[in-house]
Amino acid sequence: MIEMNVDSIRVSLMNYQRVVILKEKTAGRYLPIWIGPAEADAIAVKLQEMQVPRPLTHDLIHTIIQSLGAQINSIIVSDLNNDTFYAKIILDVAGKKVEIDSRPSDAIALAVRVKVPIFAEEAVLEKAGIMLDKETGKPFSADKLLEKAGEKGQVDPEEMKRLSAFADFIKTLDMGDIDKGKDKDKGKS
Repeated sequence: MIEMNVDSIRVSLMNYQRVVILKEKTAGRYLPIWIGPAEADAIAVKLQEMQVPRPLTHDLIHTIIQSLGAQINSIIVSDLNNDTFYAKIILDVAGKKVEIDSRPSDAIALAVRVKVPIFAEEAVLEKAGIMLDKETGKPFSADKLLEKAGEKGQVDPEEMKRLSAFADFIKTLDMGDIDKGKDKDKGKS
């Protein structure tokens, strides 16, 4: 498993669909995951440390978990199958590890609230991870990444065909400023 950070939330200019961008903590791979507008807002509210007058759904879930004596340890983006990402919320319940099936967006919204690690399985990163060209700030050719994965025998031909739609979507994202805001934030401290 690879530890990830929430890098940003983006909106595709083609269809206004939201994407949460996870970044590998110790390397340069990014993992874009499609999410709904409500989940995007739930993640953004917490990342921007905005105060809300009443608990949001993910705050409520966290409160329920705590009141039942459990603790969230981490979340894992565990699979990508038929263009659908899967995640698990890892709980500690009376010293026992319990895995709860979840949508990645909900798991990430919980993780940012309780500040627990976010992990991705290497197989998910191999299928859907992207690298950015340092000169242009654009994703490397998604077609090249798909060819490379296919050459390694990591993705069967049918999966390659399905992932090509994902690659086309990634091309519509403006990722050119993905690291620029971080440099400004470092100077504010």
